[in-house]
Amino acid sequence: MDLNDAFYFVQVVEKGGFSAAARALNIPKSRLSRRVRQLEDDLGVRLLQRTSRIVTTTEIGEEYFRHAQDALARFDIAETAVRRKTNTIEGTVVVSCSVGMAQFGLDQILPRFLQDNRSVKVVQRASNQMEDLIKGGIDVAIRGHMDTLPDSSLIQVRLARVEWHLFCSPEYHETLDQSGDPGALADRQALVLGRPAATHQWLLTDGDGQTASVPCRVRFASDDMSTLKNGAALSLGLAALPSYVCRPEVAAGTLVRALPGWTAGCPQISLLMPSRRGIPPALEAFLDFLKQELPAILAGDTVATSE
Repeated sequence: MDLNDAFYFVQVVEKGGFSAAARALNIPKSRLSRRVRQLEDDLGVRLLQRTSRIVTTTEIGEEYFRHAQDALARFDIAETAVRRKTNTIEGTVVVSCSVGMAQFGLDQILPRFLQDNRSVKVVQRASNQMEDLIKGGIDVAIRGHMDTLPDSSLIQVRLARVEWHLFCSPEYHETLDQSGDPGALADRQALVLGRPAATHQWLLTDGDGQTASVPCRVRFASDDMSTLKNGAALSLGLAALPSYVCRPEVAAGTLVRALPGWTAGCPQISLLMPSRRGIPPALEAFLDFLKQELPAILAGDTVATSE
């Protein structure tokens, strides 16, 4: 029996079908199907039930999958140990992240990782849509969330909390009420990330845990944080954005933080990975790098105002 056939079978089950596994492995679907059938012939049992739309494991196929998955994970662990001893790390890492994280967080550190690990290839998928990690062949996703993510099958590693603030131009800031009362910002023009609600509101929290819901008028909405920053710098309104995203503009004086005693959200940034025991050396090196470098990029406050 060829152990590669067991690997292909595990990939089909983990990815939820032959098509998804073939895309993740970058091999023809026909080849994948042929290898799994060869495995079934070698074992003398049917491991998968195939229909025109879905593929499911048989009872004995599910048992074989668990054992094969565990065995392959142990091979990964063995390979990692050898790679560490010989200092040779190679392979491909597929990372998923939001557009904002790609533009304002990973852009500063990914090139350094590639310089330090010249035999590792990184494939970055930047999207504001959550993608199925297993079916998409994604090794690790970097995502922000307010609460514990519901998918308990994923490994979740918390990196940092990121404060969101209200930002505007110094000129626009001069037109605002300076009392520190969130209600004074009601019905101000807003530059909004994503799709705005019919009646949009800023949800604000102060240092004592008090909250305020402030209605605003959406002037512009976009999935691109860079465009929102530019609009705020041109005095088009207030934009709620992560503090680290606006740090250069605040330092340069083109943006200031409005209502400095309040935040506009404080989501958790986490690493998400498929739940499996073996981590390839390239992915392990990438995860260690992210844990060490990314929190410093995301942390820290910005200058409060231009006062």
